[in-house]
Amino acid sequence: MNFSEVFKLSGLLCKFSPDGKYLASCVQYRLVVRDVHTLQILHLYTCLDQIQHIEWSADSLFILCAMYKRGQVQVWSLEQPEWHCRIDEGSAGLVASCWGPGASHILNTTEFHLRITVWSLCTKSVSYIKYPKACQQGEARGVPIPESQQCLVCSCGSRSHFDTETQDLAGIEWAPNGCVLAVWDTCLEYKVLLYSLDGRLLSAYCAYEWSLGVKSVAWSPSSQFLAIGSYDGKVRILNHVTWKMITEFGHPATISNPKIWCPCPALPTPQMGHSQVCSCPRGRGQRPLPFRVLDEIASVPVSLQTLKPVADRANPKIGIGALAFSPDSYFLATRSDSVPNAVWIWDIQKLRLFVVLEQLSPVRSFQWDPQQPRLAICTGGGKVYLWSPAGCVSVQVPGEGDFQVLSLCWHLNGDSLALLSKDHFCLCFLETEDGVGTAFGRPGDHT
Repeated sequence: MNFSEVFKLSGLLCKFSPDGKYLASCVQYRLVVRDVHTLQILHLYTCLDQIQHIEWSADSLFILCAMYKRGQVQVWSLEQPEWHCRIDEGSAGLVASCWGPGASHILNTTEFHLRITVWSLCTKSVSYIKYPKACQQGEARGVPIPESQQCLVCSCGSRSHFDTETQDLAGIEWAPNGCVLAVWDTCLEYKVLLYSLDGRLLSAYCAYEWSLGVKSVAWSPSSQFLAIGSYDGKVRILNHVTWKMITEFGHPATISNPKIWCPCPALPTPQMGHSQVCSCPRGRGQRPLPFRVLDEIASVPVSLQTLKPVADRANPKIGIGALAFSPDSYFLATRSDSVPNAVWIWDIQKLRLFVVLEQLSPVRSFQWDPQQPRLAICTGGGKVYLWSPAGCVSVQVPGEGDFQVLSLCWHLNGDSLALLSKDHFCLCFLETEDGVGTAFGRPGDHT
């Protein structure tokens, strides 16, 4: 495992291009585009104001920079660096910007969600969508836009518009195969609806009534499972054949099975037993890997740290706040907001709890390797944690000063990981054949 040098960063704005060739990062009003392999600067663009959002086009040839405070968007071309586009929303303001289908349209959401302005980069034409709920990220097959009780699907050259059986549509998620839309109602009513692209209602699901309902939703990459995280602290799994629930996963605060609980690898403590420093057996002369592997596990039962929600405040810290399937749909990682230091990993084939990873600090972010079941976790400290079915390790980020990892993102090949702090970022390169990849196991090496 190797680390790059540390580069400056603003606003946690750092993204790999969809084709994996480039890495874009922002430093205030400057956009920097680097080659992923050499990290040499290929393009340096200067925007009119501080950048607050960036997004690559699907073909990786364009990148938009949104300046919400200024109400403007600038678009840059990698093939023609001298070409650029500037979009000004004027007095309507700007709160969100994303690419539409393909790389020819940009969707801007105005303040108070009064409308979405659709700008064509080819014809310079403008059209409007009134009173949207939100503007989600564009995809090649179309953009689903939720309205109060309706759904509008925009695709290349066409639109479909249909009513939904909701009181106040709260969110929408497209299945990876592009065939089904999952729609859920406001958190005050538990209702999940499955629609075909032409607006036919395929199924409706309700787990309970008279309590806070859906908080998070995630499709498996295979589109065979839909995971629904609820405010009652449970995850319910629907199958794609009957759209019925096949199981539900609870998140207890006490772990009794010693094979399930795994504290985060760290320095030895009385509760965590002995740990040792390991090095790569075939590191080709590199320095020892800066991680620690746990040898012993404390006795069970173990009580996880929990937060008591404040009842008189909005957005209470309860329910399942984050869901993510592994790329092979074998595992599901979840986080309960009332147990912020733990990540639950579930075996979807056997429909059982596989492991609970307890960290020393609240989990800020976790993300699966796009190529294999390997999970990266950060907690806002100086380490990044990696888990696979073969084990869990913590990696100290080298460098001068205190590099606090607030967010992370994988390269699409799974061979590198961007680690983001408040003012800097660096790349972590993983040896997929004879380094960490071997130590963590390969796809199919499940135990």
